[in-house]
Amino acid sequence: MEKEVSTDNRTDLKSLNTDELKQFCDDLELADYRADQVYQWLYQKGASSFDEMTNLSKDLRAKLKEIAEVPRITIHSQQESKDGTIKFLFQLDGPEGYKVEAVMIPDFYPDGAANRLTVCVSSQVGCMFGCSFCATGKMGYFRNLSHGEIVDQVQIINEIVEEKFGKKITNIVYMGMGEPLHNFKAVVESARIICNPLGLDLSPKRITVSTVGLTKQIKQLADLETGVNLAISLHAADDEKRDEIMPINSSLNLTQLEEAVKYYHQKTEKPLTYEYLLFDEFNDSAADAKKLADIAQWVPSKINIIMYNNVAGVALKRAREERLDRFMQILTSRGITATVRRSRGDDIDAGCGQLAIREGQEKGKSMAKA
Repeated sequence: MEKEVSTDNRTDLKSLNTDELKQFCDDLELADYRADQVYQWLYQKGASSFDEMTNLSKDLRAKLKEIAEVPRITIHSQQESKDGTIKFLFQLDGPEGYKVEAVMIPDFYPDGAANRLTVCVSSQVGCMFGCSFCATGKMGYFRNLSHGEIVDQVQIINEIVEEKFGKKITNIVYMGMGEPLHNFKAVVESARIICNPLGLDLSPKRITVSTVGLTKQIKQLADLETGVNLAISLHAADDEKRDEIMPINSSLNLTQLEEAVKYYHQKTEKPLTYEYLLFDEFNDSAADAKKLADIAQWVPSKINIIMYNNVAGVALKRAREERLDRFMQILTSRGITATVRRSRGDDIDAGCGQLAIREGQEKGKSMAKA
């Protein structure tokens, strides 16, 4: 089915949140169930034209064509790693020609059958926060994605996963390009759509939103009681080292993060995850491990130690195995729940910190020092 041709005076239905879409249908004096049908076509069946919405009357489809459109992002290219990880490059609508990356990470049972199928989605084109170890941060920030563009990533990958593995995706992590809580409204709305029975019907317990530590938005997320999981990209256990690699820490330091994390847990009673990239002889000492253990005791939590995927132009390197072993021993001796996340997809630059568009793109806005 051909995609609808965009015009300036038509309403992009995927730019409307759930309430706005219902209002749009109310304004057309449609029955409530019609709004549900349109919603289902957009967010469960992935329609990119009104002609596909076959349970709507021909007259209604013709009317909708005149006043609305249903854009959908498209796959520009994809690569598959030797470990089964697939990286997708998506083409967004718009004259700028922006693209974003998303990653599907499979885990398998011993017999080779698919177990967990995790999708790592992007929420922005580039990123404002300029973490020194991150390829996306080196791009700078260009624009937010709409909730529709975020859901499209999940929906399109889910279609491919169902065909390839015979089952739907099982988990979603907002850990692709961009800082999810910097695009708060679209990320929250996309999560709601993904969890909606008329959308992808995924449990919020299977969705994780990651942040570099935007304290105001952490509290807002707690207040909304979305049910999704929270992960904090920590990567250093004291302000001095965190300042060196994460510009956000100069304005939102660990003291402020501790206050926000305690508020989050008080409101939600949910544990959270700290993500900690282990860099050789930077943040992997015994003293670092002890400080990290102290942070992990702010509220019930676990720690994901991530073995860094080296990024071109970054001096920091992956910690050596013997330093990892000592680091983990110290955490364990303190009673901290910690796991090691090994590199996945690094042969196609699909690993943590490696997502970036390199096709001659100029640098966007950034809070990192030039």
